Amino acid sequence: MSVVSCLRPALLALMFLGLAGCATVPSEDRHPDDPWESYNRAVFEINQDFDESLLRPAAVQYQRLPQPVQTGVGNFFSNLNDFTVLFNNLLQGNLENAASDTGRIMFNSTFGLFGLIDVASPMGLDKNNEDFGQTLGAWGVARGPYLQLPFLGPSTARDAPARLVDGYTSPLYHTNLRDDHTGWWIGLIALDVVDMRAGLIPTERMLAQLSDDPYIAMRQGYLQRRDFLVRGGRPDGEADAMLDELDELEALEAMEAEESER
Repeated sequence: MSVVSCLRPALLALMFLGLAGCATVPSEDRHPDDPWESYNRAVFEINQDFDESLLRPAAVQYQRLPQPVQTGVGNFFSNLNDFTVLFNNLLQGNLENAASDTGRIMFNSTFGLFGLIDVASPMGLDKNNEDFGQTLGAWGVARGPYLQLPFLGPSTARDAPARLVDGYTSPLYHTNLRDDHTGWWIGLIALDVVDMRAGLIPTERMLAQLSDDPYIAMRQGYLQRRDFLVRGGRPDGEADAMLDELDELEALEAMEAEESER
């Protein structure tokens, strides 16, 4: 997937890796969007083990870096993701957003020192969130069954192969680092993932409050979020209510974090 933070689907993909729990569910109780639940729960457990043993500890250590460093890293990868966002806005015919994406890339890549500083957002060029899975959804392609991907987390039959297109539209795929300096290229990919995972640490307790079964909370949150994005951010009953609850819990987490820092 576009392995970038602001890209919230992707962030949700790793957000749930640290949540525990893998219960067996009778076939008659399975969700209609999750016909592969037995497989998905097994992969979820693998993802949990990977996160607990490697990814989350690395993210915790990363959070100890000075905040300006973390912000710069996040801005850098967000700028790279704007190329993928621009590509998908063009495919969807969202020319106004595509123009904004182009402006973001131009200003952040130059005045923002290759994206380390986000100078575009204060200028009114807000970050957009589009990927090829959303493009397929906008074209009328059904999302298909829910699917857990090893080491990547939640997805669907539609969104999983769409990640390959998003990866190809990233500048990291086309840089000569991939062929001439493989170590540096892998290092950048790893840094992107760790930066994204670090940004999700404050949300763990929030997500644990959504359901007694973390797997179900993950599935519900991911599918509703993806539907929300495909609709272009237009609310739809239960999904909108859940997103409001997530926002409220996230705000509470931020307030508690500020209090603890004091």
